[in-house]
Amino acid sequence: MTLTYHDYLGISQLLDIRTPRSEPAEHDETLFIIIHQTYELWFKQFLHEMDRAEHCLNEDDQWGCVATLKRMRMILKTLVQQVDILETMTPLSFVSFRDRLDTASGFQSVQFRIMEFRLGYKRQRVFDMTPEGVPLRDELEQSLNAPCLMDVLNSYLSRSGCDIPQEILDRDVTQAITENEGVQKELLRMYREKPDISVLLELLTDIDEGIQEWRYRHVKLAERTIGTKIGTGGSDGVEFLKRTLFTPLFPDLWAIRSEM
Repeated sequence: MTLTYHDYLGISQLLDIRTPRSEPAEHDETLFIIIHQTYELWFKQFLHEMDRAEHCLNEDDQWGCVATLKRMRMILKTLVQQVDILETMTPLSFVSFRDRLDTASGFQSVQFRIMEFRLGYKRQRVFDMTPEGVPLRDELEQSLNAPCLMDVLNSYLSRSGCDIPQEILDRDVTQAITENEGVQKELLRMYREKPDISVLLELLTDIDEGIQEWRYRHVKLAERTIGTKIGTGGSDGVEFLKRTLFTPLFPDLWAIRSEM
């Protein structure tokens, strides 16, 4: 039998996973489900691209990594743009089906937590709050215990003539990335002496900024949709989301801006 577009993409299975829980189905619940399912697909692609970016760095393929980071940056821009579609849903429209979410919450997106961990924003408590048996929990644990993107980058920079402090190369990779003056000194030198590496560093800054922009848009979306209500997963809603705003993933890249 000839392979068709429908079969190749599994269109039937894809369309069948949209299952509104309101009865009769509220019009905007379909939008809510499809947007969030799309987010999860983009998270999967982002992680797929991060695999490639790290592989390129491990193979000293800087320009292959640059091309991949550009794609990751565009995926983040797409995630932010999708908020515009969700914001066409009024608070009353959301309230009409919000109780059907029960305890389901975006906080439970394990793929997004894996993204955070692999970008260096690691928190043991986040893993501890993920119950046994939750899909992708093993992958979350692996990302907690593995080097993050910045660790891979630091190893690459060290091989490329950048004097990364040994304590950074040997750091406990289960901990979040923190500022280091020795790293900052070398990054500044790379900006001044190796323009090709500065391209790589600027793309990482773009990605960091993209995550912060996504967090901001998420906060404002929640604020305009539910105000000060408690989140569906039991968190304190908007206030919980605000705590992660403006937390850089790559703090050294931001710290050196005033020195340039």
